[in-house]
Amino acid sequence: MSAPALAAPASGLSASLRAEVDHVTALAGRHAAHGDERAEFPLPVLDALRSRLLGLLVPTRHGGPGGSIDDLIDITIELGRADMSTAMMFAMHCQQVAAIAGHAGRRLAGELLPEVAAGRMYLASVTTEAGKGGHLLTAQAELGAQDGQLEIDRFAPVVTGGMHADGYLITMRSPHARSDGEVSLIFAHRDQLEVVQRGTWNPLGMRASHSTALQLTGRVPEDQVVGEHGAFRRIAMNTFGPLAHLGWSAAWLGTASGALSRVVSELRGSSGRRRSDLSSELLLTRLSTARQRLDTVHAMLRYTAGAVRRAVEEGADLSHPRHQLLVNALKLTASEQCHRAVDDLVTAVGMRHGYLKDSPTGLERSLRDLRSAALNYSNDRLHLADGRLTLLDQEVRYA
Repeated sequence: MSAPALAAPASGLSASLRAEVDHVTALAGRHAAHGDERAEFPLPVLDALRSRLLGLLVPTRHGGPGGSIDDLIDITIELGRADMSTAMMFAMHCQQVAAIAGHAGRRLAGELLPEVAAGRMYLASVTTEAGKGGHLLTAQAELGAQDGQLEIDRFAPVVTGGMHADGYLITMRSPHARSDGEVSLIFAHRDQLEVVQRGTWNPLGMRASHSTALQLTGRVPEDQVVGEHGAFRRIAMNTFGPLAHLGWSAAWLGTASGALSRVVSELRGSSGRRRSDLSSELLLTRLSTARQRLDTVHAMLRYTAGAVRRAVEEGADLSHPRHQLLVNALKLTASEQCHRAVDDLVTAVGMRHGYLKDSPTGLERSLRDLRSAALNYSNDRLHLADGRLTLLDQEVRYA
């Protein structure tokens, strides 16, 4: 199975959803500096998202709008223009929703998806684990299984928005697994767990994401496995991975696009025209380079979304090397080029508007936030995986 959003044609947002996006984006912009300063999760923004946007990818039969990949990308870019933490939180929640819509059993999907559509279920992802270096397809903590119940005892060093989630999708070793690669994906409602924050959250950037370490313990019914025991690899290859890289890239592109927009507005304003030499070849070249980087990412993002949709429509396996290489290349390219674009802008406008926290351009926060992009599932690890995938694709076929 694949998440409905992966196969849905580009639909375009309704006027009412567009109005909600504009409202949430404006609210995120107003809270961004405060959240960054205090490393505080944007609860007012989450409350606004609960209206209908948390249910974007919920199919219509479960009460949602049945949004598409393109809808997710459009909204995440807009949120990223205002606040990258909000955009990443939204994109990662939608990734979890798509996994439930595409892989959960009928009873579990029938219970959860209407709750998501109604705004009562913000989902957090629990996939990180100490000692495995962020490797998504392995797990060390093992599920207990007894009398139709699954026993969860899980520490995760990074969980975006985890202290504020209503439910969690958790990766763990399957009961009686013979290797770390036999991984199950489990849904747990907040009320089924004891959730304890471990340590503090005081990072360089992405401060409002409040991606703190959590200890999760509790028991859930056996039928809260998403898919089958040990089958997380299929979910990761066909839903988790593609939607993560598409959503993250949209958030990064939105953040860098917002930065460029604010710089251009500042330069073209009355004070900017007085203080800046708009005919400077160095300035013009930096602006051109930044725009080129963002146009490249935008083109690759839209192409990859279309390629994923076509593959799902044709019943292709997204775990094939050519599909995985494209999705991974998007993540690598977006994480590198969006950060470099903002770095170009810092150099272009100098100390006052490129380096100081109180500049209206917001470049200082954008640069810190985007520094996390290459670390969010490490680019080094992804290049190693792509090297192995390249050896499996002798014909060099493109998706």
